[in-house]
Amino acid sequence: MTLKKDGIDKPEGKLGILIPGLGAVSTTFISGVLLIRKGLSLPIGSLTQMGKIKVGKGDKAKYVNIKDFVPLASLEDIEFGGWDIFEDNVYEAASKARVIKKEDIEPIKAELSAIKPWKAVFNKEYVKKLDGVWVKKAPSYWDLAQMVKDDILKFKEEKKLSRMVMVWCGSTEIFQQVIPGVHDTLENFEKALKESHPKIAPSMIYAYAALSLGIPYANGAPNLCNDIPALWELADKNKAPMGGKDFKTGQTLMKTILSPGLKARMLGVSGWYSTNILGNRDGEVLDDPESFKTKEVSKLSVLDRIFQPEIYPDLYKDYYHKVTINYYPPRGDNKEGWDNIDIFGWLGYPMQIKIDFLCRDSILAAPIVLDLALFMDLSKRASLYGNQEWLSFYWKSPMHEPDRDPIHDLFVQLMKLKNTLRWLMDEPPVTFLGSESYD
Repeated sequence: MTLKKDGIDKPEGKLGILIPGLGAVSTTFISGVLLIRKGLSLPIGSLTQMGKIKVGKGDKAKYVNIKDFVPLASLEDIEFGGWDIFEDNVYEAASKARVIKKEDIEPIKAELSAIKPWKAVFNKEYVKKLDGVWVKKAPSYWDLAQMVKDDILKFKEEKKLSRMVMVWCGSTEIFQQVIPGVHDTLENFEKALKESHPKIAPSMIYAYAALSLGIPYANGAPNLCNDIPALWELADKNKAPMGGKDFKTGQTLMKTILSPGLKARMLGVSGWYSTNILGNRDGEVLDDPESFKTKEVSKLSVLDRIFQPEIYPDLYKDYYHKVTINYYPPRGDNKEGWDNIDIFGWLGYPMQIKIDFLCRDSILAAPIVLDLALFMDLSKRASLYGNQEWLSFYWKSPMHEPDRDPIHDLFVQLMKLKNTLRWLMDEPPVTFLGSESYD
């Protein structure tokens, strides 16, 4: 019998990471990788670079680095390319984002300055708070998709790449739902591209371009994007891995850590109020009610799936959940999230939990971009394609089959991720029976 690990292609050659949106998140990610490659910093927050996994049982059990356990691409072999609606190179964009201090990016100024964005696909109807000035012009959306593919293929040739992945780091688009006749089949979607149908968002054009070339695609925003039947069909057709939606950072990360603990102890929740202040381009975009609606749906979905009020009505029926985001320019990328949680315990007696999380959104998101790029590349080399549900650990609103509920519990997600890695390497899963530890 052939072992699964023997069927995984080695990560030979260079990996190109394609990024629509060279703003705060992506410039923080690129800067971080370059600093880490020079030995000037550590990849803190990255499971692929710092995480360990338990293999073997009993006296033979040991902990090994994930990056040594599965064949991941080396940071030394990564090349960066991307699109943006502004012409700033990555050094200029990183300086304006002000996530990383200027003195910290000076050692990599030359490398960052050499990464210049390609003109972006942009439609102001989908991101109403921004005005794109470095944008592609074409007769139809179909032609725009071909232009994106041309950028990708030219980049592959120039950098002598063996493989590529695409990670969406662009803005949150206005709320959308699947439209029959447009998003339901690949045939209808391609027809709609040629007709420049108004219900095709820029993010969908990027996803289509990547998947049509068999390139893995990860959606870092809550946009509908690749979570439509047409692009699921395309991913299956071209054997391309994909996933989404919305990087799990900040307040939602806290929810997926805390709420499983409350449920595990059978503590009730009567209300969970969350509010945020945020500057930077992300905060400006979310100041538009239609873009905020997209983010709100993503953030609200988490607690219902974890608490399961239909199964535990005495604890969670009719609990009140409110989420707001307020644009506050002075804060920049340093988001602050406040949570007030009204809980109750034995005999129904009330208690409260209050959280004030002063986080750096892009600092939390950057290692997610790295991990997703490396794991999506691994999926492609392991002949996995379609939605990579095992990577739900990284998403606020994980994509899932229509007849299945998504998993939101962070610790269950981590177990699923690590057991998938074990499965790929023909190691037995951790089942928590007997005296096995968590990892």
